[in-house]
Amino acid sequence: MSDVSTSNKQCLVGVTLDENSLGRGSPDQEHERAVAIYDLIERNRFVVPEHDGGPYLAHLAMVERRLVFEVKGADGSPVVTHHLSLSPFRRIIKDYELICESYYAAIRTATPTQIEAIDMGRRGLHDEAAHILAERLANKVEIDFDTARRLFTLIYALHWKG
Repeated sequence: MSDVSTSNKQCLVGVTLDENSLGRGSPDQEHERAVAIYDLIERNRFVVPEHDGGPYLAHLAMVERRLVFEVKGADGSPVVTHHLSLSPFRRIIKDYELICESYYAAIRTATPTQIEAIDMGRRGLHDEAAHILAERLANKVEIDFDTARRLFTLIYALHWKG
C-alpha cells in the first residue's frame, strides 16, 4: 500500500490521545509525540473495511493494559472501536525507551557517526513494532507502513511516565 495525502477520503484527519492514559514525557518525548501526530495527519493511509469511507478521527487510550483504538467519522460519528492486547509490544516498548534515552543524550554529546549508529537501532525497533501493529490491525483497518510507524510512536507515548 502506498501513502496517500489527506485530501483523499482514506485517511485520518485527526488524532487524539486520552488525557487520562497519558503521562507527561521529557521535552524530547513531547516533541516526538507532536511530530508523530503532525506527520500522521499530514500523510497517512487509513481505511476501515466495510465502511462507507473516511476521512476518520482516531482516539487512542490505555484501559486495563490494552490499547483502545476508537475510530470515528470526520463528523464525530462512531465507526468502530478495537481493543488490542499490548503483550506483543511490551519488550519492544521497553527496548525502544532505553534506546531513545541513549539517542536523546547522544544528540547533545556524541559524534554524528555515534548518533547514526544509535538511530539505526532505534529505527529497527520502530520498524519491528510497525510490522506487528499492521499485523494486529489486519482485517480491522488498512494502514500503510509509515502510518503504522507513526501510530507506534503514539502507543509508545501512552507509556511515558510523568
